[in-house]
Amino acid sequence: VRGLCPLKQILHQKGDNTLIFEARFESGNLQKVVKVNEFEYQLTLRTDLYTSRHTQWYYFQVSNTQAGMSYRFTIVNFTKRNSLYKRGLRPLLYSEANAKKHKVGWQRTGNEIKYYKNNAGQGGRQYFSLTWTFQFPHDQDTCYFAHCYPYTYSNLQEYLVAISKDPVKSKFCKIHILCHSLAGNIVYVLTITNPPKSGKGTERKAVILTARVHPGETNSSWIMKGFLDYILGDSGKAQLLRDNFVFKVVPMLNPDGVIVGNHRCSLTGQDLNRKYRSNMKKCYPSIWYTRNMIKRVMGERDVFLYCDIHGHNRKQNVFMYGCERKQQAKAPYVHPHVFPLMLSKSCPDKFSFPDCRFRVRKSKEGTGRVVMWKMGINNSYTLEAS
Repeated sequence: VRGLCPLKQILHQKGDNTLIFEARFESGNLQKVVKVNEFEYQLTLRTDLYTSRHTQWYYFQVSNTQAGMSYRFTIVNFTKRNSLYKRGLRPLLYSEANAKKHKVGWQRTGNEIKYYKNNAGQGGRQYFSLTWTFQFPHDQDTCYFAHCYPYTYSNLQEYLVAISKDPVKSKFCKIHILCHSLAGNIVYVLTITNPPKSGKGTERKAVILTARVHPGETNSSWIMKGFLDYILGDSGKAQLLRDNFVFKVVPMLNPDGVIVGNHRCSLTGQDLNRKYRSNMKKCYPSIWYTRNMIKRVMGERDVFLYCDIHGHNRKQNVFMYGCERKQQAKAPYVHPHVFPLMLSKSCPDKFSFPDCRFRVRKSKEGTGRVVMWKMGINNSYTLEAS
C-alpha cells in the first residue's frame, strides 16, 4: 500500500466540505478517520508494524480545508499514561499555501488541548486521547499535521549528497555504506577527521555518535544535523576538533522504521535499542554492524566518547543517561558525570544536569549505552531531547 499512489477519492462531491485525509507517504502515520460532525473528526493511529503498541508518532495530510472555521481533531488510541501535551506541547501544522506565500514552515498550533484517559479500552488495555481545536489558515489548502518536526530518510540522503558534492567538506568527511537494512535501505556511516599531517593520525581518539534508532524521535535527527552542520563547518573550534578526534557517525540506525512511519520499532516490530547484545546479524543488521564497527575502532584507537541520540516524549529539557559503577575509578576524566556537567555549564538554557541519570537498570542492559560501556567505553551516553 505504502508505495502506491493514493487513489483519488471519487466519492467526493462538489460542495462537500468533508476533509480528505492521506498518510500513504514517506514517514506518514494515520490509520482511520471518523467524521463525528461537520467540523469534528476522530482519528486512529496505526500501531508500529507487527505490534499492537507504540502509537505516538503521527504525520498525515489534510486537504479540502475551509479557513476561519473551528475544527476539532481527537486522536483516540495513545497508550502512554502521561504526555508533554499535558504540559504545553502543541501539535505541528504545515500549510502549503503559507509556505508558498509567506515562506512559513512548520508551526505549533492548537487550542483547548487536552490529553486524557478514554473509555475505548479493549482486552484490558487502557487508551488515551489527545484533542485540540484549530483553524486552517487558507481555503482549499493542503496541510500536514505531525507529532514532531518530520525528518525523513530522503531528507538524510539529500543532506549526504550535498556533503559528498562539496569540494571542501568531502575532503574530511567520508561517507560509507555500513550495511543494508532488512528492506534493502542503506545505513550510512560517516568518518569525519582532518587529513593527518605527515602520518600523525593514529593517536587521535575516536568519538562515536549514532541517532534515530527510534523512528518517531525525529528530534534526534535534527540534533544530529545540528552536530554535523557544526563539525563540518569552518569555525576554528570545528577545525580543532577535526584535528584532534576521529568522529564516526551513524546518522540513521533504523531507516526502515522511519520510512514506514513507525514510532519505536524496526520493520519486524522489534525495538532495536534492546538488541545490542544480540548476535543475530540477519535480523538486526544496523545494530550488529554498528557494534562491530565500534569494536574495530576500539582496536585501532582509544574511544573517548560514545553517544546515542534520542527524543523523549514525557520529560522536558535536554539531558543524558550515563553509566556508573558503584566504586567509581579515581581518574576524573573517566567519571561519567563530567561530560554532562560540562554541557550544562556551557549551555545552561538548554541542557539540564539535574535531569541526568547514571544508574544502569536491568531493563536497559541491551541498549547501546550499556553495551558500549561494558565493552570498555567509560564515557557512554544516551542524549535525550524533549
